[in-house]
Amino acid sequence: MRFSGLSVFYPHFSRLLRSSTFRLGMMYIALFGSSAILLIVFLYWATTGYLAQQIDETIEAEVQGLAEQYRRDGFSGLLSVLRERIKKNTDGRAYYLLADAYYRPLRGNLSQWPQEARDETQPWVNFSLSVKTAKGKQQYQARARVFVLLGSLHLLVGRDMQSLEKTRHQIWLALGWGLLLTIWLALIGGLLLSNGVLRRIEQINQTSREIMAGKMSQRIPLTGSGDDFDQLAGHLNAMLDQIESLMAGIRHISDNIAHDLRTPLTRLRNRLEQMQQNPDSHNGLDVAIAEADQLLNTFNALLRITRIESSQENLVQKVDFSALVNDAVEFYAVMAEEKQQILQTQIQADLYLSGDRDLLFQALLNVLDNAIKYTPTSGLIRVALFLQSAQLHLEISDSGCGIPEAQYEQVLQRFFRLEHSRSTPGNGLGLSLVAAVVQRHQGQIQFMPNHLTDAEQNPETGLTVLLSFPVFKSCDL
Repeated sequence: MRFSGLSVFYPHFSRLLRSSTFRLGMMYIALFGSSAILLIVFLYWATTGYLAQQIDETIEAEVQGLAEQYRRDGFSGLLSVLRERIKKNTDGRAYYLLADAYYRPLRGNLSQWPQEARDETQPWVNFSLSVKTAKGKQQYQARARVFVLLGSLHLLVGRDMQSLEKTRHQIWLALGWGLLLTIWLALIGGLLLSNGVLRRIEQINQTSREIMAGKMSQRIPLTGSGDDFDQLAGHLNAMLDQIESLMAGIRHISDNIAHDLRTPLTRLRNRLEQMQQNPDSHNGLDVAIAEADQLLNTFNALLRITRIESSQENLVQKVDFSALVNDAVEFYAVMAEEKQQILQTQIQADLYLSGDRDLLFQALLNVLDNAIKYTPTSGLIRVALFLQSAQLHLEISDSGCGIPEAQYEQVLQRFFRLEHSRSTPGNGLGLSLVAAVVQRHQGQIQFMPNHLTDAEQNPETGLTVLLSFPVFKSCDL
């Protein structure tokens, strides 16, 4: 049981050590540790240097005082001062020694003249002392100033360096323990941080594996903290929602293609069989060609919608939308007259947008075609173009049979057709193309009941299609 637990732990720990977060944490540890070492070395140098300077200044002051005493009171006065200072030196940290020309001690608390202090060219000397303590003899370092008096007398005034050595030792000890503690805490922090990050990444990986296994409804869990990982997970979930929606749309389109193309293909096959049985029938040949043309038109419409939706080309052409709407209305004016329909226009002049003129014209023709097709004889069609809130709004209203509000979104799907429209020519791709063109131009398409009054038509019937586009700006060029 214990072995099983370790077998689970070690792979996780190994993966943790290989994680980029842990390696980044170790890099920060190395950088921080180097900075700490440099700081402590500087503090060590500054502190020990300051203490050494204080010791030298203290020694120099004592030497100057003794020399002045010697010049003023002579040899006896110097001996008296030395005796007094040695008496006050209860901690034993100050050293005094007066010697003759041959370095034989005359007065002081050192038993002999240090060998290192015999070079008269070096006024400052460092030497070792053997001091008896409760723990036995111990070696201490001392620093002294050597001064030659009148009469070839030698005067040595010094201080032990024990406090300085202890300070140095404490600094190095603090440096060592500080580094160990820093590395230990940083290592623990790096492991904890890496484990948290690795856990969040593993959630993303686990969700990805489930999605690759076919569970398209799986989503990355959110913690609600709003941190970077939550934002990333939210964006990935939104992307997955979009992908799932697109895949569902592809399945829906495939089903619609199979369903809507089966009937014309069956009719075409039956027509060809009849022609095979009756080769002299030219009427059947014309009908078969018409059926084939209808199929080709359907596929061409599908391809064009796909190209519009997948295009990444910037639309920077300045289009006179007012003139374009007038051209589309003029194009269908004859057809409206044939059905004795009233075609009213209210088009504001000189309205421009950035886009593709051909695509926009095709979208306008599709909407107008539907309006004329589904508006009965003597019906009313109204086209209005106006500017409002930096948006171009095009309203195309008709007094036809309309669309139920529950199906406003469905009519934009490929091959979707209302029941009352199945008897009329069409393939269910017209409004899908319009929606693709509007979206390509960063616009919006909306459906609503028409605005015709009771005096003109029954307000319960008819439809208004509202197309909205951003107005042209000079910076778009």
